[in-house]
Amino acid sequence: MIKKRGLAGLVLLSIITLGIYGLYWIFKLAKDVNTICEGDGKKTGGLLKVLLLGIITLGIYDMVWLYMLGDRLQDNAPKYGLAFKESGGMVLLWYVLGAFIVVGPFIALYIIIKNTNALAEKYNKQHSGGLFENPV
Repeated sequence: MIKKRGLAGLVLLSIITLGIYGLYWIFKLAKDVNTICEGDGKKTGGLLKVLLLGIITLGIYDMVWLYMLGDRLQDNAPKYGLAFKESGGMVLLWYVLGAFIVVGPFIALYIIIKNTNALAEKYNKQHSGGLFENPV
């Protein structure tokens, strides 16, 4: 069962743990996205790849990772009967240009979280055998 995420929890716990929770969050997010999107021929890089390539490229890979993640979520939405209007380009735009208004990176993360949560909800329903559905 894939758990829902929240932006407030991510920010608060990252501050409290001096960024350690943010690293754990990336690890879990990549793992869950790979589970949800299994079979699409792609793989979302995990924490080690993000850290190493992010350091080597001075943070450029982090932006590429967000872009690819946003596109992967949008590409897999129809598989679950969903459609996301935000692509990887929109996420990257908010992350980079939105930084000038300070809240842009938070909006980019919110889009990733919102889309991942929507896919996770559908994934959980499909793979729970109806155990978590409310009777009508």
